[in-house]
Amino acid sequence: MIRSKNIDLLMDSHLEGKFSLEEATVVVGLASQCLQYEPRERPSTKDLVATLAPLQTKSDVPSYVMLGISKDEEAPSIPQRPLSAMGEACLRMDLTAIHQILVMNHYKDDEGTNELSFQEWTQQMRDMLESRKRGDYAFRDKDFKTAIDCYSQFIDVGTMVSPTVFARRSLCYLLCDQPDVALRDAMQAQCVYPDWPTAFYMQSVALAKLNMNKDASDMLNEAAALEDKRQRGGKG
Repeated sequence: MIRSKNIDLLMDSHLEGKFSLEEATVVVGLASQCLQYEPRERPSTKDLVATLAPLQTKSDVPSYVMLGISKDEEAPSIPQRPLSAMGEACLRMDLTAIHQILVMNHYKDDEGTNELSFQEWTQQMRDMLESRKRGDYAFRDKDFKTAIDCYSQFIDVGTMVSPTVFARRSLCYLLCDQPDVALRDAMQAQCVYPDWPTAFYMQSVALAKLNMNKDASDMLNEAAALEDKRQRGGKG
């Protein structure tokens, strides 16, 4: 498809006419690289930013405006089922309670998201895990800007992908009053672990902070449903 330049078949309808064929080809090619099986063959976060930044012409326009999504000012609907402690904290947008829950949960939900070969235990790998450890200490101690920096170092290496790190950095961004970036990290957590309730809970809080209350309520209900399913049938 890429070689025959049928890029329009691959492009989201919201983006039609907003990018040249050359720009669209760059984006599709980058997406193809991100889907490579071997982590080392995928672009790093720095490479992604370096490639995509020149294409961003409306950096001051919120993503929901570019996508044509209306900002819903109405109060969120009542959750459809009883909520867990995490669900209640997200409903109240109690970032302190969410922080305590993420600290207590540690990395228990990351099991199985990474399989590393012996050869991948390089010095770079050790440095990356050290960055994550420093981020964990900063996160625990509520030094959220330092946590963002350390977690970003971990993510930028790209050898290991952790949904928990994305969820933690998402909360850090919320606590630093950056809900747009927080939403993006919560969505990244979902990409790594598609049925993880925490990823949906974090998206619901970020959406609520952006005053997209209906979307936030829908996401909260979806998170609660996933959590209920998980408790009934085990992980996933």
